[in-house]
Amino acid sequence: MEFPALDIPDDGKLTANITHFARALRKAGLRVGPARTLDAIAAVAAAGFSSRSDFYWTLHACFVSRPEERLTFAQVFRLFWRDPRYLEHMMSLMLPAVKGAQEARAAAAAEKRAAEALLDGANAPVDQPEGEAPEELEIDASRTASSAEQLRSLDFEQMSVAEMAEARRMLSQLSLPVKPRDSRRWRSAAGRRIDRAATLREAMRRGGEIGALKTRTQRPRAPVLVVLCDISGSMSAYSRVVLHFLHTVANARGQGWARVHGFTFGTRLTNITRHLATRDVDAALAAAGAQAQDWQGGTRIGEALHRFNRDWSRRVLGGDAVVVLISDGLDRGDPELLSREAERLQKSCRRIIWVNPLLRWDGFLPQAQGIRALLPHVSSFRAGHNIEALEALADAIGRPGDQGEKARLMALLEP
Repeated sequence: MEFPALDIPDDGKLTANITHFARALRKAGLRVGPARTLDAIAAVAAAGFSSRSDFYWTLHACFVSRPEERLTFAQVFRLFWRDPRYLEHMMSLMLPAVKGAQEARAAAAAEKRAAEALLDGANAPVDQPEGEAPEELEIDASRTASSAEQLRSLDFEQMSVAEMAEARRMLSQLSLPVKPRDSRRWRSAAGRRIDRAATLREAMRRGGEIGALKTRTQRPRAPVLVVLCDISGSMSAYSRVVLHFLHTVANARGQGWARVHGFTFGTRLTNITRHLATRDVDAALAAAGAQAQDWQGGTRIGEALHRFNRDWSRRVLGGDAVVVLISDGLDRGDPELLSREAERLQKSCRRIIWVNPLLRWDGFLPQAQGIRALLPHVSSFRAGHNIEALEALADAIGRPGDQGEKARLMALLEP
């Protein structure tokens, strides 16, 4: 059934509403300017708005140019056009919440940023009349937590635009140091083992007389860091922050890593190592996002690990390599393939540290097939949903015996 196109009336307010909607998108982080706003108004005039779906995708085609902007656009559109009580709900998101019997639900992904964009200026201070002194308000903050401390424990998915910018600034100051390990190779240096070959060579130069015993010590070997980051739809809000942190680690000096390699996977595996070498973090992540065409798609962890083991493991892994896997473990592929490839990866590196944002829930249980197949083959299982969790990850890498939550969850898998 075809719907007739509806013309925009001359005295209507749809043009003004689309303009306001475009401003909200720009404040929420999308690259929306006057040209795109005019294109959106013309597109709606040409396509009509006989159905909500057509109206949504018409504006989506005009305002969204990157995969990461889809979620923010969807939340702003829902709050601005679809929900008749969106203002009341957004005000509840902006005000401090007190946990109680009538605790409101948590904001969905990108919902808080959408609320701030639509309510920008709603809580602006009122100008004082001329000649009157501004009212002063004293607050005792002696027992309150600082904003930085609160931000460390705030979920990445619930952060606003300003909070996300501050979180990225804090992540740019984090480090991921690691101590080098002794390799099997030796070098002539002050040590407790006698270097017989060097001692005899020195004696031959003296006509066979041994003057002093030469010693040797093991040559230090810097490990390699390999990060496999899930960029599927369920991991989008977390993977971007983790990649920002990975860029900081890749460009930092003096942390002890020989090399840092980065890979993204969703429905296919993409090597983004060369993009991480770009000094500007925004340019690096933009180039990585342009190369990885499966952002916010499905998840096939087993196939991604298979491609990595087949094409890249011998190139980037060594005996001292540390693999950090960032994924929620919600795999759509064959669990037997995932288990087999995870076991092969485990035998090719020193440690596998699995960072899973789902561990933010207190009642997390390994019920998904992908999680049950992958968990036995990792060395450590840790959370990764906020800054505090990433700081704990840096500490866990420095402790070889760290298992995180693996031991507790493995006990639940036993019959």
